[in-house]
Amino acid sequence: MTRPVLLAWSGGKDSTLALAALRADPAMRVVGLLTSVAPAFDRISIHGVRRSILRAQAAALELPVFEAELAPTPSNEVYDIAWAAAFKSAQAQVGPVAHIAYGDLFLADIRRFREAQAQRLGYTPVFPLWGRPTPALARQFIAAGYEAYLTCVDTTQLASDFAGRRFDLDVLADFPPTVDACGEHGEFHTCVVAGPLFTRPIAVLVGERVRRHERFEYCDLALEEDLCP
Repeated sequence: MTRPVLLAWSGGKDSTLALAALRADPAMRVVGLLTSVAPAFDRISIHGVRRSILRAQAAALELPVFEAELAPTPSNEVYDIAWAAAFKSAQAQVGPVAHIAYGDLFLADIRRFREAQAQRLGYTPVFPLWGRPTPALARQFIAAGYEAYLTCVDTTQLASDFAGRRFDLDVLADFPPTVDACGEHGEFHTCVVAGPLFTRPIAVLVGERVRRHERFEYCDLALEEDLCP
């Protein structure tokens, strides 16, 4: 009997790799995506991906998406409330589910935060990628045929002109040695628009870049209809 699980979805490569790992596990059955969004910007939190692309991803993955709406820089208490509401909404739609999976790779403090939140909110966390070498994971993602773009770059760790580039072997070769191949230290975030798990590719336009908080360089990806007047 398979175990239903929700996936914490950022729209990026690690979430996609986690979904692939879960779908390859005969004991797991992914029943939906949970995503934190910032309604003030109409985008996925942190990654800066438009909600329209999020919903196109969910449609291409043939999974429902449940959104935890958050103001910028929320407190942990506010985050808990929004996450719990999204989890409850998911349970109401997909039925009993007691597990949430994450694409975290090796940061112990992040895992401890997830586990503490799970205990507070009453579910079991799952980490299908935990401990896997990130250079190998990055190359596995590219070799599998996924298409992704860097949507946010921490300019204290990586040059701003990496924002908007495709996540491919060329970009990996250009990373300085201090940058993790999967950006696990927050060096960059990505948005996936095509690949083996997607029933169809998502056509995006790479738009302008903008600096926020004097540190984070975002590159705007948009659907063509997003730009229509």
